[in-house]
Amino acid sequence: MYSLKEQEAIIESAICSLRFVKEPAGLYEPLEYMMSIGGKRLRPRLCLATYNLYSDEIGDNILSPALALEIFHNFTLLHDDIMDRADTRRGQPTVCKKWNDNVAILSGDVMCILAYKYLAACPADKLPQVQALFTRMGAEVCEGQQYDMEFETQPIVTGEEYINMIGLKTAALLACSAKMGAIIAGAPEEQAAALYDFAWQIGLAFQISDDYLDTFGDPHVFGKKIGGDIMAGKKTWLLVEAIRRAAGEERKRLNAIMAMPDNQAEQKIAAMQQLYIDLGVKQDAVKAIEEYHEKAMECLSGKGFTAEQLELLKEFSASLVHRED
Repeated sequence: MYSLKEQEAIIESAICSLRFVKEPAGLYEPLEYMMSIGGKRLRPRLCLATYNLYSDEIGDNILSPALALEIFHNFTLLHDDIMDRADTRRGQPTVCKKWNDNVAILSGDVMCILAYKYLAACPADKLPQVQALFTRMGAEVCEGQQYDMEFETQPIVTGEEYINMIGLKTAALLACSAKMGAIIAGAPEEQAAALYDFAWQIGLAFQISDDYLDTFGDPHVFGKKIGGDIMAGKKTWLLVEAIRRAAGEERKRLNAIMAMPDNQAEQKIAAMQQLYIDLGVKQDAVKAIEEYHEKAMECLSGKGFTAEQLELLKEFSASLVHRED
């Protein structure tokens, strides 16, 4: 079994070797730019990690489907940045900022199509199951994004609604990545299902961590402006909890902060940060992240995984949950 660092190097090498059609340049240059500006490569790394639990024979049979996951993920980011009016991604100008919205839409579209091209290189006997899993995930991600947009104008969002949304928008892709690697490697069905559930819980922890970092992270490490979710009125874990907890004067304070205009961005972000601290939301977000991490590991219990397999999965999950970017 390869170490996580070795797996990461294998994935990075595969991504660097990607070659796309060059013409028309206006379509493919933004695509190549998006793939070149970095990222954690979590989805392909997770796919390779679960595959490697069962097999050390690494070739196009697993690397091509793993790349499909990364290409699809970047497609969603291209379109997300348009909807969020985001200026930066991974510390660099977004495609919609560097070019324009129309370019970002079309380049994103071709990325989605190319993802299916790379997915088709998985073993023929596994393709129907892998394709069904991937297609279901693609629809779930879109469903999650729609809920996310609707929540921006929905006055009250419950914790349950929020968890359902991030499950679809974020956890579904990680869960698909984990199960796909297991399927391609020929893992027992029970273990493949357990890996799906494990990655789903990790996805929830990862998104809550993302919400936390958007408000309290270091912008130089996080790669995006801090407070973007606050300015967009996104119903993050922190805001959903703040709305649930705030009463009386604190509710008036919350409403006043949310009503502050865009030209007072710095003051609005600072005021919301302080409110989250005062309501105990900041510290409880950290607790929630850890709770979902624990649930993820529980999904693997009693499923026949070896100590070595469990240790690698524990190490991988910790790298996602205990992060600063």
